[in-house]
Amino acid sequence: MKPLCRAVLCIGLVTLAGTAAALDYPPRKPGLWEMKIGETDAKTPPQVIQQCIDAATDAAMRDMGQGMSKDMCSKQDMRNDGPRIVVDSVCKIGPSTATTHSVITGDFGSSYKMEMTSRYAPALGGRTDANTLIESRWLGPCKAGQKAGDMVMGNGMKMNVLDMMKGAPKK
Repeated sequence: MKPLCRAVLCIGLVTLAGTAAALDYPPRKPGLWEMKIGETDAKTPPQVIQQCIDAATDAAMRDMGQGMSKDMCSKQDMRNDGPRIVVDSVCKIGPSTATTHSVITGDFGSSYKMEMTSRYAPALGGRTDANTLIESRWLGPCKAGQKAGDMVMGNGMKMNVLDMMKGAPKK
């Protein structure tokens, strides 16, 4: 995954995790979720990640996101705007500062969408701005052989976020 894609994913997860906890939204429905993460102006297809979750995994990821946002972000203002969640944040990513405006829609039970506009100072990965779309949808129960926390990246790489959070060796 390219450095800018990792940064966008990180900002998205921190924003979503902090938002869900701060506004006390319901957790995601247990099962297999697919996330498509891409830049709206890119000529390349979005990254696709599948993740198997249960209630404990979802809560652990929210807790991790809250910790990351405390460490990385000097500002994270969240508010309800009708059916939407609006988040404005300022987060440090390495030597760069990302100023991000996010709008989240959906129900966290079947699908949700996050649209983010970020400005980087100084440039991050040669870019000063990014317009990102994260679309997530519930696919159904986890696949046979999957356990909560298992993630499959678009390139086929598999990992378990719970094991990573514990510092356990990768699968």
